[in-house]
Amino acid sequence: MAYFYCLKHNTVEGDEGCKASDRLGPYESEAEASRALDTAHEKSKAWDEDPKWNDDAPPAGSPE
Repeated sequence: MAYFYCLKHNTVEGDEGCKASDRLGPYESEAEASRALDTAHEKSKAWDEDPKWNDDAPPAGSPE
């Protein structure tokens, strides 16, 4: 069974639940789904700090 985190109701749901645009997942466990917002925040922060994905910085050698 897959688990999802419902953004509309702030709850963990099974396969039958809200529409996909209102959910994060799937996750393998209910516990993993319950941490969906924390996991998304952690991944976003890691991507923001990854120089390979940081396209907000000016190119090397150019004035800021």
